Amino acid sequence: MNPFEKEIARYNGHGLGALDIDTIQVNIGLRCNLECAHCHVVSSPRRKETMGWTTMEHVISAAEEVCAKLVDITGGAPEMHPHFRRFVSALHEKRLPVMVRTNLTILLESGFETMPEFFREHQVELCASLPCYLEENVDSQRGTGVYEKSIQALRVLNERGYGIEPGLPLNLVYNPVDAALPPNALELEADYKHELRERFGIEFSSLLTITNMPIGQFRRDLKRENKLEDYNRLLQASFNPATLDGLMCRHQIHVGWDGRLYDCDFNYALKLPVGDAYPQYIKDFNPHLLLNRKIQTGFHCFGCTAGSGSSCGGALVE
Repeated sequence: MNPFEKEIARYNGHGLGALDIDTIQVNIGLRCNLECAHCHVVSSPRRKETMGWTTMEHVISAAEEVCAKLVDITGGAPEMHPHFRRFVSALHEKRLPVMVRTNLTILLESGFETMPEFFREHQVELCASLPCYLEENVDSQRGTGVYEKSIQALRVLNERGYGIEPGLPLNLVYNPVDAALPPNALELEADYKHELRERFGIEFSSLLTITNMPIGQFRRDLKRENKLEDYNRLLQASFNPATLDGLMCRHQIHVGWDGRLYDCDFNYALKLPVGDAYPQYIKDFNPHLLLNRKIQTGFHCFGCTAGSGSSCGGALVE
């Protein structure tokens, strides 16, 4: 048993198991117009990995089979995938709810200017990365000028009704800029709403706080700054058993760009697929087997159980 499994065994006497599959999360490719310091999948303009259309069709079939409450599309910048619009349109035709994780700045790039209208037409829920409401912090994580472009993109989305009209949710994502846990989500959301409304007239639906996992580029930065051991100790010491029921890995399946199955986005980044006893690829999807799977864990899982908890949907407990 790894340290995380030993910790949770104190509370439930066994490892972590799946509870249901209400979300299918799919990483359709690693190409991105940005190269962010906190990106756990290390996306960049140089990445070439891209999901094929046949694999996308398998995703659609799997989502139909489990009557998925959400198909969560991520990347990279998923909008850059050549079949992105076709994929979203097919899901919409099947009446499957779709959420897209956008970095905002891609909406200003040449060839993507009509994407907000496409989102609105297909009732796509948006989850947008804005790691701080201050320019300096955002640009330090994501690159010079990213904050200004993000604000411009948010204004465009507001003009299309996102974050304002019912049925057009616009959620923002906060990541700490250093080796710390996110603050209280509700208090930080109030600060975000005040600052963005007062300074720019921007509205949004809710704020999701996500802990930076000690993997990928963030892990390398911590190691270079000699902060990795301290950060790992912080995560382990902050373990909160109240987060266990809501962990995203227990309620979803993650599909990598090549169709490989994972318990979560972070396991995908670590190349830690579902256990050998279960279907390994979306083409072999079997919900009955996958619903009874044991979750693959590692030390990084302390990031999801620290403090108020963390998942792709934000904090797990108040």
